[in-house]
Amino acid sequence: MITVQNIRKSFNKTTVLHGVNLNIKKGNIVVILGPSGSGKTTFLRCLNALELPEQGSIDFDSENPLHIDFEKKLSNKDILTLRRKCGMVFQQYHLFPHKTIIENIMEGPIFVQNRNIDIVRLEALSLLKKIGLEDKATLYPYQLSGGQQQRVGIARALAIKPELMLFDEPTSALDPELVQDVLNTMKILANEGQTMVIVTHEIQFALDVADLVVVMDKGEIVEQGTPQNIFINPQHERTRSFLTRLKTN
Repeated sequence: MITVQNIRKSFNKTTVLHGVNLNIKKGNIVVILGPSGSGKTTFLRCLNALELPEQGSIDFDSENPLHIDFEKKLSNKDILTLRRKCGMVFQQYHLFPHKTIIENIMEGPIFVQNRNIDIVRLEALSLLKKIGLEDKATLYPYQLSGGQQQRVGIARALAIKPELMLFDEPTSALDPELVQDVLNTMKILANEGQTMVIVTHEIQFALDVADLVVVMDKGEIVEQGTPQNIFINPQHERTRSFLTRLKTN
């Protein structure tokens, strides 16, 4: 279980997150929906300290438990420990252009985790096979399509063996014909029991894989429940309004 409590975040004098609470069960897929500016991406970035909240905490109740209290000054070690538990996949791919695909995947385990290069290489090749790109290991990012680069981004995040995978609208920068390959890769992870929190507008994907759908608006969670409850019988007016706009776009 990962317990997120009372996450509050402001930029200058504007409060973006108003005390967000979320429980994430091991192996569950949580999909976060909401209109632009609702705080979804900021919340996701707070979960691995890319943004530091003014208040709140995160607890990993696992084999290697971790408690992070954002009201206390965090050391670099605290932040690094948290980020080792959270793999992040961004809207843009952020691959190193001067490194091959396999070198991109191996970067974190070798230079951050100081792991054995030969073992890491074998694991990287296995990850490339998982995402269907085993024949691209020696290519450079510019030689791949956007969808292929995003799948490499997923493999790179998995390479650190995170307890939690975070996805920030991973298909939003892709051409429509490339979206499905990325979603299929994420479905593989879901079937393998990888714990994930995903910000996305892909309703069918959420229906297919989500255990919990969370709707955010104005920095708050306004509703959460199973995909069927949220999409078929939403209880909150803000949820109904957002889903109506989403379906008409």
